[in-house]
Amino acid sequence: MTDSPEPAAPQPELTSEALLERILASLDDDKAEDVIPIDLRGRSDMADYMVICSGRSSRQVGAIAEKLVDRLKSEHGRSCKVEGKDTGDWVLIDTGDVIVHVFRPEVREFYQLEKMWQVPGARPGQAAAAKA
Repeated sequence: MTDSPEPAAPQPELTSEALLERILASLDDDKAEDVIPIDLRGRSDMADYMVICSGRSSRQVGAIAEKLVDRLKSEHGRSCKVEGKDTGDWVLIDTGDVIVHVFRPEVREFYQLEKMWQVPGARPGQAAAAKA
């Protein structure tokens, strides 16, 4: 008789806040720069949060995105949709509850997404994901 491995216990579903914290930790681990979380609750149906950050080069942008996707898959069983990884200028990672944009600095400056989504009156760089 052979011993079969026991099925993995199902991972508890992450809240959007816990997912955001895990994403921010991953971005910090990989030295993402100018990380700005934006609270979308009540402002958009697409996600609860958006995170915008930069990598210094196309190579770092791709690595930050790849490691984030790998961590979420291995640690939480969460599959993500990824766009733009091949070019490394702007990678969009859709985790479901949190949308992550990883930019090269020049591309981020051109699109200025944080200005479009920032809460009116918030200072640039001010975390808009304050717990409600």
